[in-house]
Amino acid sequence: MELDHIHRVYLIGVGGIGMSGLARYFVKRGCIVCGYDKIETNLTDDLRHEGIPITCEDHIDSIPLSFQEPDPGTLIIYTPAIPKDSAILNYFKTKHFKLKKRAEVLGIISQKMFTIAVAGTHGKTTTSCIIAHILKDSGYDCSAFLGGISNNYHSNILFGKNNVLVVEADEYDRSFLTLHPNIAVITSMDADHLDIYGDENQLMESFRLFTSQLKPEGHLIYRSGLQLNHVQGAISYAVNETADIQALNIHIKDGKFVFNFKNTTHTIEDILFTLPGLHNIENALAAIEVALILGIPADKIKQALASFKGVKRRFEYVVKTDRHIYIDDYAHHPEELRACIKAVKRLYPDKKLTTIFQPHLFTRTRDFADEFVEVLSMVDELIILDIYPARELPIEGINSEMLLKKIDLTRKYKYEKKEAVKFVQDQQPELLLTVGAGDIDTLINPLKNALKHA
Repeated sequence: MELDHIHRVYLIGVGGIGMSGLARYFVKRGCIVCGYDKIETNLTDDLRHEGIPITCEDHIDSIPLSFQEPDPGTLIIYTPAIPKDSAILNYFKTKHFKLKKRAEVLGIISQKMFTIAVAGTHGKTTTSCIIAHILKDSGYDCSAFLGGISNNYHSNILFGKNNVLVVEADEYDRSFLTLHPNIAVITSMDADHLDIYGDENQLMESFRLFTSQLKPEGHLIYRSGLQLNHVQGAISYAVNETADIQALNIHIKDGKFVFNFKNTTHTIEDILFTLPGLHNIENALAAIEVALILGIPADKIKQALASFKGVKRRFEYVVKTDRHIYIDDYAHHPEELRACIKAVKRLYPDKKLTTIFQPHLFTRTRDFADEFVEVLSMVDELIILDIYPARELPIEGINSEMLLKKIDLTRKYKYEKKEAVKFVQDQQPELLLTVGAGDIDTLINPLKNALKHA
């Protein structure tokens, strides 16, 4: 499919982070763009302010007239998270419109570009944002489709003047198999999306297929210990483990991490990095290696890392005062939660940690119940919200109460959102963490205000 022939684009599930990036991309190309999403969010509000009409009504009457009949210049893009019984999706299918999944369109866009693809069950959004920032800040330049809102650029899509593309390669629904990267980074391969894959082995095999799609003479950079097929010249990285790339002399200075980068040919000393946690230093190691492969000088890499402001909802400070620290994070898998909680405790070892967690998906809660119980028992005080169902129907016996009963804490509560805000307003916790991938972000401002107006 040639994108030059596309003049109108309708996105089903336009409010998703990946879909909204595509919406902005096609607007930039001069296309007429509109879409549907069932949930009103800050992201859908932003898209509307940018001139993209969005409906939240899943019925045929909400489709604009210009999209009601098939046309060679019209493209319909949908996300696999859209239910199969969606009225809008089925209208376009019945009418034989040109339909593509989000991942297919990303694959088409990347075909003619030098592509840096970052995959992993967690860590890929932060790593791809670090890479894109180094390329932008150093003057090397790039375009980028990111899985989060970069705090440096206030967007999930960047436009460059060269032919280099940084893209987040999503393993959900095997989406990343549409990509054929020049450089691939794999940050993690923990069991996840078992509703799609069935078991961990199928997920692993999908990642191995992804690595087999590297272009000739391509580079694979992977977190040490991942069970991948042998790829000639593959480069491993790790903190506190033997690997081709390592972080040495890690320490905290004025609340920020400082470390040395070392691979087989380069040493870069005293790198100041703003993101907390050893997992984020690992993400930075992979990004530095990408930059070195592209020939970016060490001093420009250091400068870019020192000015990196992180990603919205990735260990984001909402409140940071003498009285209160409030951090918000997207973590929703047990291993992401573990890394986040460890980072908070390392930075604030003497403060009591109050955590508000919203489980994401009934299947994930069921499949990793024991792991969630273990990691959530690491905090001092826990508030658990109802499970955010996203695309799923309830599963009997799988709920937040089931988790809460097993968690080994004295101070643990199951609250509705308003009750959680009231609790924070009354208790004024000194160290507050909100975690989850659903709509828990709608609590950020109410919780911030509850602390601010104490």
